[in-house]
Amino acid sequence: MRLQKIIKNIFRVDDRVIKNFHKLYYDSLDRTWNNTYWFSIPVEKCPLDLWVYQEIVCKLRPDIIIETGTAQGGSALFLASLCDLSGKGRVISIDIIEKANRPAHNRLTYLLGSSISDGITANLREAIKGSGTIMVILDSDHRKEHVLNELRIYSEFVTKGSYLIVEDTNVNGHPVSPNYGAGPMEAVREFLKERRDFIIDRTREKFYLTFNPDGYLKRIG
Repeated sequence: MRLQKIIKNIFRVDDRVIKNFHKLYYDSLDRTWNNTYWFSIPVEKCPLDLWVYQEIVCKLRPDIIIETGTAQGGSALFLASLCDLSGKGRVISIDIIEKANRPAHNRLTYLLGSSISDGITANLREAIKGSGTIMVILDSDHRKEHVLNELRIYSEFVTKGSYLIVEDTNVNGHPVSPNYGAGPMEAVREFLKERRDFIIDRTREKFYLTFNPDGYLKRIG
């Protein structure tokens, strides 16, 4: 009995350490994730998540990767580079703001508009017609209702065995930015009440620190 209590206390301490480091890393943004680059282009993501993306792309070798939220284009370029290395696939990145000097790549296409607009979704359906494996990464407007709309729309594009990744589920106290308000995590929870063909793949959180806790959703049906 005493040994069981000791073991529980060890895991309790580990959980606190993980959360505290997560907060330290996130709140030190100008030193850490806001100071992260792929071939000189800002990425604004946790490198541990980028490594997991690399593993997913290597395993699935998707025909299409859809990204909502382009920002400077660093993550879109990173994903296109992975497609180059695997010899397969292309990236479609969507944003409401057009920015000059975003990186160009022969496997990368930018779309301008709201990720949940009829025009964008119609363009996507045409662009992915006849494609095999499709994965999606959601990283645009993080308000709950917007993310939930994205989940409902983009889940239909994701193929069985592939991933619908919801980024920044860590905000609103999970464990960072406690005053953010309902966001990606809350949207994921509501979405999973509606759907049984997606599950949370926590094996993708193996590095302990992830900006996407409970956000790696795998399609199983």
